[in-house]
Amino acid sequence: MQYGTIPGLDKPVSRIVQGCIMLNPENEADDYALLDAVFEAGVNTFDNAHIYGNGDTERVFGRWVASRGIRDRIVLLDKGAHHNADRKRVTSYDIEADIHDSLARLKFDHIDLYGLHRDDPSVPVGPIVESLNAHRSAGLVGPFGGSNWRADRVAAANDYARAHGLEPFAFSSPHFSLAEMVEAPWDDCISITGAHAAEQKWYRSERLPVFSWSTLSGGWFSGRLSRTNQAEHLDTLYMRCYGCEANFRRLERATQFGKERGLSPAQVALAYVLNQDLNVFPLVAAFSPNEIRELAAAVDLRLTRVELDWLDLRSDSR
Repeated sequence: MQYGTIPGLDKPVSRIVQGCIMLNPENEADDYALLDAVFEAGVNTFDNAHIYGNGDTERVFGRWVASRGIRDRIVLLDKGAHHNADRKRVTSYDIEADIHDSLARLKFDHIDLYGLHRDDPSVPVGPIVESLNAHRSAGLVGPFGGSNWRADRVAAANDYARAHGLEPFAFSSPHFSLAEMVEAPWDDCISITGAHAAEQKWYRSERLPVFSWSTLSGGWFSGRLSRTNQAEHLDTLYMRCYGCEANFRRLERATQFGKERGLSPAQVALAYVLNQDLNVFPLVAAFSPNEIRELAAAVDLRLTRVELDWLDLRSDSR
């Protein structure tokens, strides 16, 4: 495994991050086995959220950490202030409430990395930055950032922080993958894939850490899908969000490239993200020990610029 750093955090952060959305108290023994395999593969960083599983994912994760005695050896990226059906929730009140909820569920005294799960562009960045700084000063959260925030809003938040002597956003978590999103899976999703070249350029110039979500496009590169069996996958989230001719061509090229190298399409798609000129920490959702071992092996795969352009259809030669 390879590791990077986040400014303000005194722990290494694994270059791939395991999502926790699948954790369920009804399958806790299996979940522990999965998390053990993730940790044994060198992945020490985990993504969770206040909204996942009505809090059960945080409860299961907290119990696993306590049972293994590894709180000082793992990094938790937890998120809050997600909107609900009634209103936007990016307010000082909701941020504080969600942090305290998450800490109670996890049985932790602090959250290593804290992200706002959504943005509300109608709200000025100032009160948001001040609220996050207050919670960091109180020791409840470490470095903080935004998930599904546009680059210009992150930039505005950081400009405000620097102008007022406050801590800026230390990371951002937009969607980024080899497959271009043709339909957002949920409301208020922000992507820097494909046509969003200006946002990618900003992240490259700022070197701001990017925790990219849906790095494997929700299963598009799982190896289960092909042109010939796509009718069997019509009711899947990945067909709705990524089902287009260009993405089928990307899948075919990832599959072909993988066969030549003894790799799965998922490994190739993950390597595509890791080899970009971004300070990137891809989020994955391995559902089995075999899956995480396979994905961890892709961290060391090196792709040339020519190969990256060919995989992304920018070139027909490699």
